[in-house]
This record gives sequence, C-alpha cells and structure tokens, in this order.
Amino acid sequence: MTAPKRLIEVDLPIKRISAHSRREKSIRHGHISTLHIWWARRPLAACRAVICAALWPDPADPQCPESFRREAKKLMRKWANEYLGLVGAESYNNFIKIQRNPKLLDDPKVVRGALFDFIADFANWDNSTKPEYLETSRALTESAHVALGGEPGTRPLVVDPFAGGGAIPLEALRIGADAFASDLNPVAVLLNKVVLEYIPKYGQRLADEVRKWGEWVKREAEKELAEFYPKDPDGATPIAYLWARTIVCEGPGCGVEVPLMRSLWLSKKPGRGIALQLVPRPRAKRVDFEIIEKAKARDVSEGTVRRGSASCPVCSFTTPVASVRKQMRGKRGGASDAQLFCVVTTRPGEQGRFYRLPTERDRNAVGRAQAELEKRIRRHKEALSLVPDEPLPPQGTLGFRVQLYGMEEWGDLFTPRQLLALTTLARLVRNVHLEMTDELVRNARKNTNKDAQHRFGNDSMEADIVEIASAVQSCLGLVVDRQADALTSLVRWRYTVEAHAGTFGRQALPMMWDFTEIFPFSGATGDFQGALDWVVEVIVENSAIPADGTVAQTPATSHPLPDDSAVAFITDPPYYDAVPYADLSDFFYVWLKRTLTSAIAGAFAVQLTPKEDESIVDEVKGKDRVYFERTMAQAMAEGRRVLNPTGVGLVVFAHKSTSGWEAQLQAMVNAGWTMTGSWPIDTERPGRLRAQDSAALASSVHLVCRPRENPDVSLRSDDIGDWRDVLQELPKRIHEWMPRLASEGVVGADAIFACLGPALEIFSRYSRVEKASGDQVTLKEYLEHVWAAVSKEALNMIFKSADATGFEEDARLTAMWLWTLSTGGGADESGESDEIDDKESSGSGKTSSGYTLEFDAARKIAQGLGAHLEQLDHVVAVKGDQARLLPVSERAKHLFGKAEKTEQKVRPRQNRQRDLFDAGKSSDEESESWNLRGGWKVGETTLDRVHQSMLLFGSGRGEAMKRFLVEDGAGREQRFWRLAQALSALYPANSEEKRWVDGVLARKKGLGF
Repeated sequence: MTAPKRLIEVDLPIKRISAHSRREKSIRHGHISTLHIWWARRPLAACRAVICAALWPDPADPQCPESFRREAKKLMRKWANEYLGLVGAESYNNFIKIQRNPKLLDDPKVVRGALFDFIADFANWDNSTKPEYLETSRALTESAHVALGGEPGTRPLVVDPFAGGGAIPLEALRIGADAFASDLNPVAVLLNKVVLEYIPKYGQRLADEVRKWGEWVKREAEKELAEFYPKDPDGATPIAYLWARTIVCEGPGCGVEVPLMRSLWLSKKPGRGIALQLVPRPRAKRVDFEIIEKAKARDVSEGTVRRGSASCPVCSFTTPVASVRKQMRGKRGGASDAQLFCVVTTRPGEQGRFYRLPTERDRNAVGRAQAELEKRIRRHKEALSLVPDEPLPPQGTLGFRVQLYGMEEWGDLFTPRQLLALTTLARLVRNVHLEMTDELVRNARKNTNKDAQHRFGNDSMEADIVEIASAVQSCLGLVVDRQADALTSLVRWRYTVEAHAGTFGRQALPMMWDFTEIFPFSGATGDFQGALDWVVEVIVENSAIPADGTVAQTPATSHPLPDDSAVAFITDPPYYDAVPYADLSDFFYVWLKRTLTSAIAGAFAVQLTPKEDESIVDEVKGKDRVYFERTMAQAMAEGRRVLNPTGVGLVVFAHKSTSGWEAQLQAMVNAGWTMTGSWPIDTERPGRLRAQDSAALASSVHLVCRPRENPDVSLRSDDIGDWRDVLQELPKRIHEWMPRLASEGVVGADAIFACLGPALEIFSRYSRVEKASGDQVTLKEYLEHVWAAVSKEALNMIFKSADATGFEEDARLTAMWLWTLSTGGGADESGESDEIDDKESSGSGKTSSGYTLEFDAARKIAQGLGAHLEQLDHVVAVKGDQARLLPVSERAKHLFGKAEKTEQKVRPRQNRQRDLFDAGKSSDEESESWNLRGGWKVGETTLDRVHQSMLLFGSGRGEAMKRFLVEDGAGREQRFWRLAQALSALYPANSEEKRWVDGVLARKKGLGF
C-alpha cells in the first residue's frame, strides 16, 4: 500500500498553534515544566499539535484509507452538532457552516479543514484535559492506526530518543499513542519515568502519597534546622538573607573589606523605593549599611562591582578583575565568608516585605550552622560524601564562569547553611523509602486479602509496595532538586518584584556577586512547601493520561527497539553547541545521588552524568562539528531503522547558526531521510534577553521527513538528481513558501530557517545530486544557493514586489539584515538585566550597539544579494565570528566627512518626542558641532542619502535637511522615499533610527514630494 500523506505534510495552522505555544510559557500550575528544570523544553501545545498531524492521514489524499475518512467525517460532524460551544473563535464559523449543511463534509478537503481547526483548538492548554478533546483525538489516532495497517486493539508507537523533559512522549500518550522515551542522561530518564510511568500508573494515589510523605520530610527537617533559622523577637519571619561576596581593597594603604554588589536597591516596585546606603568605616576596615525608605533614584549610589572590577567605597580605588578573581580563588568562590547585609522578613497580619539590617543573632545562627555541618561531615561514614565533592566541568565549558573564581566542586556553589539544609532534606527523603514500605506492609497485613488485592492490584503485593515507594521517593527527589535551585549562592534578589530568582534563570551558571539565601521553611515563595505543591500539582494535572509509556536510559546512537517497530519518529535533538545539557544537569545529579535509595539509583551509580556519547559540539571536550555530524547521523539512522517504512519522522531544531543547521541537516541526509516539509512554530518568549538585537530564533522549526528506502527497507542509493533541475525548481519553491510564512506572521530568521524544509525536499529526494560533469553536489554548496534564493525572495517582499535591483548593494543588505533580525527585540519583562555579572570588557566598558548576526549568516545573506561584506566596511563591522550592522549614528563620519567630531549630538530622551514635530528648529550649540556650510556632499548611494537625512533630522537641523532634500536634490528620486518607507517598517519600534526615518517621512508632503 502506498502511504498517504499525513496532515503535517499538507498544511498546519501554525499561527494559531504558535499563539497557544507562546501563551503556554506563562502557564505554571500543573505544567510539567514546573516538575523540574530541563533546558530548551518544547511547549506541550506545539508537541500535541504536530503529533496529531503526524499520525493522522490527510482525508483529501487519494491514498487515504476510506475507514479513516469515514471516522474523521463522523467525528467532525459530532463536533459541529454537539461540541460547538467548546471550539475556539477562529473555528466557530467553520463548524457552524458544517452544522447548517452537513453535506459539506462529503468534500474531503472540508474534513481536512475541520481536522486542522480541531488540532488548533486542542493545542490550547485549557482544552488539553477536556474529555471531549481527549476522546476525539484518541478515536482519530486509533482509527488512523488500524486504517494504516496496525493491529486492532494496539496503539501506534511514537519513539523519541532525545526525550529530555518528556514533552513529546507525554503528548503522544495523551492522544492515544504508545510512547518509547529514551535518553542518555539519567536525570532526564528519571523525569520521564515520573511523567510517563509513575503518574499514569498511580495517578491521584501518587499525589496523595507524595504530599503525605513530603509533609513528613518538612516536619522532620523543620525540627532539625529550627535553631539555625531563628524567628525575630517581634514574631517576624525571615524569608531571605541577602549576602555579598567580599574582597580586600588593594588600594595603597587601604585594606578595607569591600562588599561586591551589583545594585543597592532592595525594592523598586511602583510607588515603593527601598535601598541601601553604604557607610564606610575606614578605621574598622569595613563597610556598613543603612536602609533608605522611600528612596529615589538620585538617593541611591551605584553598586561596587562593574564588569568584574571592584570599586572601594572608602578610597575609590578600583581593584582590577584579575585581582578580584585571584582573591576569589583563594576563598573557593567566597560563599562561605560572604558579608550578610540585609534580612528580608514578613510580619504576621501584614502584607508585603520588610527589610532590616542583620543582627548578632543572625550571624550567630550562621556560625552554628557552619559548626553543625562540619560536625556532620566528620561523623559521615558512607562512601558517598555528605557534601557534593564531584568536580565542576572544565574551565571554558559553555555557560560556566564560576570556575574562574575558585569554584571547583559542586559543593562550592553553596553556603554552609544551605548545605546543611539540603543534606538534611536529602537524608530524610532517602529515609522515606524505608519508612513508607514499613508502613504499607504493616497496613497491608491488617487488611483482608480482598482489600489488599483491591489496593495493590493483581501483581505481587510486595513488588507493588516497593514500586509505589520508589515512585514517591523519586517525586520527592525532584522536590529537593527544586529546593536546590532556589538555595545556592548564585541566586539573585529581584528588586522589581521583591522575590528571589532561581539559580537557572537561563541555561548557564554565571557568577553572582551579591546573592540571596532563602529560608526553606518560611512559607514564602521558593520554600520547601512551595516546591512540594508544584510537584503534586503536576501529578494531579496529568493523572488522567490513559496509559503509561516506556522509558529507557540508552544513547540515541544505539537504540534497543527492533526494526520497523514505530509508526512515528518524533524528537527534539540537542542544538549543536547551544546547551551543555550533561554539564548543567550535573547540578541536580549530585543531589539525586544523595537522595535516592539503591532501589532506584542504579542510573546514578557513576560519578557524574555520561558525556562521552553526548551528541553536541563542545570544543573543551574535543567534540567538533565532525563529531556532531557523525553521532547525529548515527542517531538519525537508528531512527530510520526503528521506523516502519510507511512511517513519518519529525525533527525539531532551533539553532541560530548556519553551521548548526548545516550539521543537523547533513546528519539527516547522510542517515537516509527525505524532507517533505517544515513548519516554524513559536516556542520562545519574544522579550527574552537572548532575542534582543540578534537573530535568535523565536520559533522551533519542525522538519517533516520520510525514510528514503526501497521496498525491502534498504537505503535507496541509485536516485541521482540533475543539478540544473534542482536549481531550476528551488526559487519556485521558495517563491511559493515565503508569502505563506509571511501570512502566518513568520518573518526574519524564523522564515529563513523555515525555508530549509521545502528546499531540502528537492535535494534530499535523491540519493545524490550531480552536475553535468558528474561531480557530486555537497549539501553545503546547495545551501549556499538556498540562502541566495531566500534572500532574493525576502527582498522582493520587503519592497512589496517592486524592483529591488534598483537599489545599491548597501541598501539591499541593510534591508535584508534588518528583516532577518525582525523576530527579536523587546525588553525583559522584569526590567532587570540577566547579564552575567562578571562580564568584562577589554575596552572602555561600553557595550557595542548595532544589529548583530553570526558572520557566516551575514556572509551568505550578502552573497545571495550580490553584495560583498569586505567592500561594505562603512556599513558592516566584522569582529571574530560576529558581524554588526552599524547604527546610523556611527556612520556620521563616512556620511559627512567631519574628522574632528563624528558623532551627532543627540538630545536628552525627554526632548526626543518634540523632534518629530519641531525638527525645523535647531540649536546654535548643536550647529557648532556640525559643518553645514561645506565639506560634505550628497551621498553616493540611496542608503547614504536616507541616512544623511535621518541624521540631520535627529539632530534638529530641519532647515539643513530641507536644503539637502530639495535644493541638493536628494529627495527627488522616488526610490529615496521607497527605501525610507521600507526602513521605517524594518527598524525596531523603539530605536532611534525608527524615530528619525519616520520624522523624515513626515516632512515629505510638506516639502512638495
């Protein structure tokens, strides 16, 4: 039987799915992302939608089995007649039409459209547990499985060999498929066992037992640790202790102990300002603090540390970063002897946070905790150390900076009191297994055999008791991990919301100079009870999953499943060099080793997580692009091996670099896959720091593929494509695809990478492509042509199908560059920077401005437009592997030729709005810094002339701009205004360039153009 196309190979409502995926980022309660941290986790909405579309055939395909077509028609009619109140607003009118005229469903294309409406609505988090959606999706999955040759009574198997946080296999189970989830990393395997095995099997019972034993752990730990976290005499409860690492000032004759602090603000909530004031004590060789209530910005000094260097509040000497590091290394990071400078409390019956200076009572409690920890370490007799002494990754590992400051072991990330709390929790959770099994056995013996069978099922009572105890302990191990994330010396105080931020605000471990130590039993955000509640809510929310999956720890390059056993291979593999998964997960691994009993800790028997077979690029470990391509090709080949010949593959990728994409695609081509489509789905928060002024993807591109196999499942190797035919078809496919992406709101870097699927469909359908000479065309060479085709098509869209060739290469490159960046931008929601605190600069300390692309991407864009970067150094600056489009202000020297003062004078921010309506008025002071009487000429290119007019407007020289546009003739050409209009649409909304070019355009009519 010829396999019919699946829905995902025909179409997908990506705009609606993306909206639900973006919204899901703000959903917390019950979402599996709150069970435990995992990096680059895909939204459930996107996973649910694409799995449905990958498993269900297209009813309009001639090869679609009639049985599925009938079932889909019946179910969609039911939705129109019975469930209309549940559908989304965008689907409502379509289902109303079906309700009024059921015969519409006689057209398979209408059935297809109804299925897409259902998928788009089902992607909504609010619908993910509604019985109507679950029953319908499972009925469609069962019907499709049987219609495509599956045995009645069985479920289609979805395989994910890079299961990570478990989003893909969980959604496969939700819609009625079987799931096989595997991962090399034991932390990921444990997460998947909880989500895919324990929760479906035990459901509410697991939630009840986890809560019960979690509260037992909390009570016991509170009693043990009470003396180390004393309440205030007035009844207030400390919820957080604010600390600063310290160095000794190296200024001549100074020697003051300097607290290293990013900021002196404690609260910056609207209408509420609380800050610290430094009180130098030169004779005592220290710095004290005072708290300022109702603080204004003018009252608050800057912090003492900037870009790794420390300024002394007493003598003003700046200790350079090298010396700061040297002192920190001598103190193994300085967490154990940091200076306590503030205590945050809550008061009974009063709302809000209260701040006080630390007392001797606070310091004594810290000293007692350190002494108790040392005593316990001396008494500890087990082979595994009490405090994690496993080594941190080598210096230079992606995302890790703390080694530069003397932190060499995982235990160095914590203060002594934090270690005392975490080791206590780990020991108590370790004891849960024995306590719980003893209690269950005692209770079972009291019950009748019938009651015991009802509670424990048909399997052995003893085995069931051990398994449920292991499940509970595993969940409590995740609770301890959540607590560990909140209880390190890398946690910062978020003064805009008056709460702490977790250790992993992003996929890295940056240095934090001043940090927050929470009280784990305070009743405030981040304490143990909160961590327990989060885990229990996930169990409850997902307890209705119909069947449990299968989880295994195995490398993706050597899969345990037999040949042709899966109907779908759906995975989200590592993103080249973007995330050091194994190194990051070691943070949790070292605590799970100390939390889990031997019954479930088999995968945690080695020192750290396995890294030898991890398929990533990591130069520190000697893993280059060749290694990535080889191991990823092996993994992709294993996926093709376990997939039924008529099955479908789906690979999710979201790397921002061309090298990452080329390596992933090369691996898939080498493994014998043919691409049949690609769909970009928004999966990232637009305002995240990573997206600002760079080409970071907002979307994950879902590459749809099929095995390139013969009927006997051997790899086809005799299909040879003609290079001329491929090149002729490529621009046509891009021309068809780009407007569709634009209609779905997909632009910029997302659109560029989303074009790789259709482009690769042409190339990968052949075992190889040859030129007339017989030479084989490499994928790398083909991708150069893909970039050129995408760039040209995008440029035509930017200029609304006008003749873009009328513009010089600098204008074409600038427009395309800004378009590529158009998915990024926006400020971080918190208003605080997530910048690594120890970031240094070898220059003046100024952050470079402009719009940055990876150099290789910039080169390919330029090449596709017929531009040459080396000839455009007055537009683009290249440094290392980064290329930066210069902001207009940096082009002043080139445009006006004034050597002695090239920067324009920009008015203060509060005056900028007036410029737009009062541009004709210039100040004498500003005019003196510009030579408007001569010495510069009208720019040679259209872009130069537009930028000149923007600079004249931005500096308030309205009359000069008028002369430039009218008398000098710069504004007489229509393409000047056409380029200005295009740039207005391309510059970021809050940029100076956007304001300036809009100001120029606003003068157009008044100048007679």
